[in-house]
Amino acid sequence: MSFIFISLIIINSMNAEAKTLVYCSEGSPEGFNPQLFSSGTTYDASSVPIYNRLVEFKTGTIKLEPGLAERWDISKDGKIYTFYLRKKVKWQTTKYFKPTRYFNAEDVIFSFERQLDKNNKYHYISGGNYEYFNSTDMPKLINRIEKINDLTVRFHLNHAEAPFLADLGMDFASILSKEYADNLLKLKVPEKLDLNPVGTGPFILEEYQKDSRILYKANPNFWGKKPKIDHLVFSITPDASVRYAKLQKGECQVMAYPNPADIAAMKKNNKINVLHEASLSVGYISFNIQKKPLDQVKVRQALAMAVNKQAIIDAIYQGSGQIAKNLIPPTMWSYNDDVKDYEYNPIKAKKMLKDIGLANGFSIDLWAIPVQRPYNPNARRMAEMIQADWGKIGVKTKIVTFEWGEFLKRARDGEHQAIMAGWTGDSGDPDNFFNNLFSCSAAKDGSNYSRWCYQPFEKQIKLASAESDQNKRIKFYKQAQIIMHEQVPALIIAHSTVYEPVSKKVLNYMVDPLGKHHFEDVDIQS
Repeated sequence: MSFIFISLIIINSMNAEAKTLVYCSEGSPEGFNPQLFSSGTTYDASSVPIYNRLVEFKTGTIKLEPGLAERWDISKDGKIYTFYLRKKVKWQTTKYFKPTRYFNAEDVIFSFERQLDKNNKYHYISGGNYEYFNSTDMPKLINRIEKINDLTVRFHLNHAEAPFLADLGMDFASILSKEYADNLLKLKVPEKLDLNPVGTGPFILEEYQKDSRILYKANPNFWGKKPKIDHLVFSITPDASVRYAKLQKGECQVMAYPNPADIAAMKKNNKINVLHEASLSVGYISFNIQKKPLDQVKVRQALAMAVNKQAIIDAIYQGSGQIAKNLIPPTMWSYNDDVKDYEYNPIKAKKMLKDIGLANGFSIDLWAIPVQRPYNPNARRMAEMIQADWGKIGVKTKIVTFEWGEFLKRARDGEHQAIMAGWTGDSGDPDNFFNNLFSCSAAKDGSNYSRWCYQPFEKQIKLASAESDQNKRIKFYKQAQIIMHEQVPALIIAHSTVYEPVSKKVLNYMVDPLGKHHFEDVDIQS
């Protein structure tokens, strides 16, 4: 049975006045608990529609605003955060759970202690890998979490941490129901907490068919502004050309990640608005320094020098990207424009390999992302271009890929040599890039696919995160960028501009600088 036919059945079975929006997404989520994953695909399907956090980023901005906490206090020494929780927030009622109480401090403590405390009964459920929580160094940062009363919770930190409040607005800090978790433990099916989600957010999950669709309905008891649409459908469509075809036919009203080559035609279509914004993103290739010969700085420098970035920008991004030389984008504070990018010079790169005894080159696996991402519109084509560039200096490259979930799992396990990666910032703080992607804690349990733990770099980013004076933080981050450039744990390729084609029937949709897709404020005309 086709998706269109199923959708018509669903829509026709609804009240004639009901509003349904279909979003053509790029892939299947890895699961429905954002604590366990770090991909935007999963966050779009879980943390954004289903859950809330103590603090939230106002949609379309990087500005923090109250979420499940109405307000908060921070001690003078920056080590104690007290949150005053919103009253009478209802948990979602689903076909598998009916709550008997409102959201309270117990839920906040459970949601963090599951990730923090190895003795928590849920810590090892679903694999027990809290990549983002560990990447932000939360286990070392949080000393304890204290319940003052049902509506007041206090975080005690081991040291001051400037980005802490912004970190609590990120997806891994989503709040889950302790009552629901306790019920599932009694039923001896705790893993269902991560598969059949219950949150406090604007939409309730109704049905999921892997690689096909996700169905949501508006949460009638949502504590915030009620969604204007009644039903939200994710039509999972990995091929960008097919997503565009569906948008043109009216089978979906919003699509993710268009092919750059299609954007000009989209702009001429009088039924489509092409929204765009410079994103807080970066695309790069991580070199796993635990795999020889990538443990040698000269090898990594030679590989960086051998890649023609301008050709990649022209062929892959086609006007929607710019060459990157630093991990953070130029629009972010503390960007170090004094760093000089490696020149494209295959002759010099080949000589560098010869000088260290690799005149005949070597073989390497390059893992290509299997889905389209905002920071990489066409990973396969990019991999082929890099394969050709590296071939000119005697490096034989085998392109490897897997299904998205398997790709991420194997990457976390460190099976790769060189791997395409990328990031869209979850806050406006540089720490969100440096700490999450290249810190020592992230090398052990997080998103540092280079497995690079370099103490001079670590010192700079830790000094920056513990400092409240922004001018001093800028100094530390600028030095961190110099060190990273010299050591080349990754080949930094591009910063992108995000384009989002939207039907002109859709109202109030905004491009999110943090890379998410929000539908809680969206309306649709018939």
